[in-house]
Amino acid sequence: MNGILPLWKEKGMTSHDCVFKLRKILGTKKVGHTGTLDPSVEGVLPICIGQATKVAEYITDMGKEYVAVVSIGTSTETEDADGAVVQTDSSHKTINVTDIEKALQKLTGDITQIPPMYSAVKVNGRKLYEYARQGIEVERPIRTVSIHELELINPETVYSGQEITFKIRISCGKGTYIRTLAVQIGELLGYPAHMASLVRTISGTYSQSDCRTLAEIAELKQEDKIQSFLKPLEDALLDFPSLEISDELYTKIADGQVLEEHSIFQKEQAVVFTYNKKAIAIYIKHPTKPGLMKPDKMFPLNIVRGN
Repeated sequence: MNGILPLWKEKGMTSHDCVFKLRKILGTKKVGHTGTLDPSVEGVLPICIGQATKVAEYITDMGKEYVAVVSIGTSTETEDADGAVVQTDSSHKTINVTDIEKALQKLTGDITQIPPMYSAVKVNGRKLYEYARQGIEVERPIRTVSIHELELINPETVYSGQEITFKIRISCGKGTYIRTLAVQIGELLGYPAHMASLVRTISGTYSQSDCRTLAEIAELKQEDKIQSFLKPLEDALLDFPSLEISDELYTKIADGQVLEEHSIFQKEQAVVFTYNKKAIAIYIKHPTKPGLMKPDKMFPLNIVRGN
């Protein structure tokens, strides 16, 4: 059993919970997720099975899309609805749609974020949430993330009340904290804020329509339809240049030999070599031997001996 399983993660489960349950359903230990989703978040979570676990890191690096509800008027220690309230502005607020759209525009592109204390980012070998649970405040690294698109959904002309909420769509690169983005939107509008809810609608090449829940996957397993549902590991390699190789080169690459650089490396740092449109290896420039290339990942089950 090998491939990528697009899972719709339901609320109340961690990403690790999903992996644990899928190992039992599928009867295999070789299962890995492609980026943590908090228990309160639902959405697309591609799961790598068998040989595809080798490409999990590439799916993690691919773009994501989310729909979030931003709540203006209250901030929390976790920056989402699960944390204790740290600041409240109970005044009656009036915010024009143009002010919100200006804030979203300012936060589009490459922006800096400080990860929340309740996050898995490591500082001095420990995760930030471990410090937070002990009440220890530490200096957090400033990171640059990419916001490709930031759109207000179903905009109203004016938002008013003690608490104002609105829904946004976010298309972003890896490492983006949407709850921190909600706080940043509030800062630009002049109020405390937090992320009230979040749904991941796209991860890499997969959207909600591609996904199944754990219960649906269990049914597919009972009907012996899992393998036909799995997506090819090549889906995770779309950001890499690929090259279909000749029979002559096939044997050498299939054996994982260090070879003279292919001419494609004049422009690229890594290349997927395919045979019969199946990825057999990812090669990179040799780090210590100029002019040579070496395998970085091999996909043995795609290699058919005898060619």
